[in-house]
Amino acid sequence: MKTRYTYGGDEHVYVEVDDEMSLDAFFIGLSLSRLVREANIPGVTEICPANASFEVRFDPDVIAPDEMMARIKELEGEAQAQEKRLDTRIIEIPVFYEDPWTHETLMRFRERHQDPSGTDLDYAARINGYDSVAAFIEAHHSQPWFVSMVGFVSGLPFLYQLVEREKQLEVPKYLRPRTDTPKLTVGYGGCFSCIYSVRGAGGYQMFGITPMPIFDPEQKISYLKDFMVFFRPGDIVKWKPIDRAEYDAITKQVEEGTYAPKIAEVEFDLDAFNKDMTGFNAKLMEALNDA
Repeated sequence: MKTRYTYGGDEHVYVEVDDEMSLDAFFIGLSLSRLVREANIPGVTEICPANASFEVRFDPDVIAPDEMMARIKELEGEAQAQEKRLDTRIIEIPVFYEDPWTHETLMRFRERHQDPSGTDLDYAARINGYDSVAAFIEAHHSQPWFVSMVGFVSGLPFLYQLVEREKQLEVPKYLRPRTDTPKLTVGYGGCFSCIYSVRGAGGYQMFGITPMPIFDPEQKISYLKDFMVFFRPGDIVKWKPIDRAEYDAITKQVEEGTYAPKIAEVEFDLDAFNKDMTGFNAKLMEALNDA
């Protein structure tokens, strides 16, 4: 793992902890970006974290670009020595897999897909070695996921599967992006799952849809009144498969202001997770079941 520092014009420094995603890289990036923030370096105006990287925006009239980069580099050793531990929360996200809305959309864009003859789930199951879509869906929802970044569009979470690397699902994006994706689509691209917070263009494979809004700029939804964005980096997600009746019931609760996401406070310890992934995940899900 070798950190790469590059300039982004005259006002940005981009810090990439590693060229591939891992939880080790995420935690180092998180620690380093926090140390930069706590250092109160004159001229820093914004720090934007990503999956295993972050970008610092600064005023070059206050601090020169080379000095800015040097100040960040000075903190790298301390960041690598930080404990990879986080007080966070595990959240249950209901998912209506194989729903009619994403199905209608994906069928409109088959000419942009690797396999026009089937659905996104058919393709994902086949290339990951599963005998059926049902078996692939079970692999998608059976273990928890780690929110490594929020962004790209407002409120969209990138989720990294908490399993051994050789067991992680991998599915490429569409050959050419769609011009339409239903709001709250549960998508997949590379090693990341996501939830499309708003309707719009997209290239991730579409697996289903959640009835639980995750972004509300008007802050009218009951659980988004304090902040318009639901997710934050470090959150842990457990997908819960639901059917159409459950989808409609939750949608009604959201509209009435009575829906409350199922959440439990937990600690994520990367060393403990790496020592026993199955056992650690079981404890996370037990905490959620007890909530």
